[in-house]
Amino acid sequence: MADSTAHVTWNGSLFEGGGTIERVGSGALSALPVSWKARTGETAGQTTPEELIAAAHAACFSMALSNGLADGGTPPRQLDVDATVTFVPGTGITKVTLALVGDVPGIDEAAFLEAAETALENCPVSRALAAVPEISLQASLA
Repeated sequence: MADSTAHVTWNGSLFEGGGTIERVGSGALSALPVSWKARTGETAGQTTPEELIAAAHAACFSMALSNGLADGGTPPRQLDVDATVTFVPGTGITKVTLALVGDVPGIDEAAFLEAAETALENCPVSRALAAVPEISLQASLA
């Protein structure tokens, strides 16, 4: 078992205020500003919960797929994953899209797509996002 931690400080109201992701337990991230305005595209240079979810999902999916491919005898040289998390104010997260390009010697397209779908279903972040109405994957070999 492993616990991951983060500390956030928020000041002010939702719409006028702002916060800072002060630290994470690993020390891998330094202070990151976060705000409602960033969530709605009104400001740059600040992160959002959805952006962090996108990063977490892309990383988790990459790890799950890498493991599945290696277990199947075709370890990847490289997996490039772009994640997009769609946030609708008043509704929440409505969609997650993963776009994958893999450099995987010795595998055909059908086996690669099957491995990618399996990784998507079994990655812990995918499971945590099960309430999202739409999660899709676009995958291809390089």
